[in-house]
Amino acid sequence: MREESRVDILDCGHAPSPHSPITTGYGVTEDGKRHCYDCCAHRVRVRMIETGKGVLYLSGKELTDWPGKLRFPVYAGYIAKGRHNMARVRYDGQFIGPDGKRWRFTQYGDNTQIAHCRRLKAA
Repeated sequence: MREESRVDILDCGHAPSPHSPITTGYGVTEDGKRHCYDCCAHRVRVRMIETGKGVLYLSGKELTDWPGKLRFPVYAGYIAKGRHNMARVRYDGQFIGPDGKRWRFTQYGDNTQIAHCRRLKAA
């Protein structure tokens, strides 16, 4: 007897994104709604443009969202390493954000990839 495969439709209206056995193929919003990775990336992009802030992941010389759908190369490939009083080290750099404007990021410590991002004020 053959069992029919069932594809869940997420709250965004799409099926879960392709994923590994240890991931779900979707993200969950603050209000508990499930969205595929492409829709999550769209939501992050819109929120970054609206608020001028965001949290991304520094991976090599680029910033990404968690599933890697959004990608922003570090401006000129340059990441400055500095000192921090609690995390011991911090990394700073700039990138061109989702709105085409210059943004900056800071990552605190060596035990994380989390980069706190904000849009720079126009000169």
